[in-house]
Amino acid sequence: MTIPLEPVAVPDRVRDLARGAELDCVWANELGGLTFRASDGRHIKHGPRNGETSFAGEARRLAWAGRWITVPPVLEVGGDDTHEWLVTASIEGESAVAPRWVADPASAVHAIGEGLRALHDTLPVADCPFDWGVPSRVANAAGRGIRVPERMLSAPPIDRLVVCHADACAPNTLVGDDGAWAGHVDLGALGVADRWADLAVATMSCEWNYGPGWEGTLLAAYGIEPDTERIDYYRELWNAT
Repeated sequence: MTIPLEPVAVPDRVRDLARGAELDCVWANELGGLTFRASDGRHIKHGPRNGETSFAGEARRLAWAGRWITVPPVLEVGGDDTHEWLVTASIEGESAVAPRWVADPASAVHAIGEGLRALHDTLPVADCPFDWGVPSRVANAAGRGIRVPERMLSAPPIDRLVVCHADACAPNTLVGDDGAWAGHVDLGALGVADRWADLAVATMSCEWNYGPGWEGTLLAAYGIEPDTERIDYYRELWNAT
């Protein structure tokens, strides 16, 4: 996922959804998905259908999680034979990989760790209808034609079951002007799993976005000691699926 540096062609569907508002493409992913910020205070996501997540599924997750945490309110969701789209209201805060936070990684990483802990502590596992556990992820991968290595089918014992963000990469935490976490975005796979499924990816993402050496800062902000076995396992599972 990247912030586009060159002009991006706006799909016709996005222009229709914009209803005359000016558009700025703020995000692009490797699957062809695009996120636009509209001048009227909305965000419009548009991309090809894929087997891992769907915008319809993300809309359901946002509606559920929004009862307890700050996430973008869903305004509109739809799709056709090849593509889908999701329109949300914008919320306060900038992505933790906005230029100001890339230039201040200590603040950004601290916000990511605290935000992830707040998400894990707040969302109620017993009420969550979504699953992101290892069997579910392996089955999802199989449905997309991905064979997970046999050794990955046996996960470490669960440390603490939480509702995971399920894409806890740095860009998906929003940071306020005060440097504190302000909300979460891109919850398309949110579901119940071991908290290390999120922590392993979050710490790995910090190196991608800020360089090496930030893993300890994130874990300290979250309030936990490193667990090498679980970090290694869930990073390999992430890469395998």
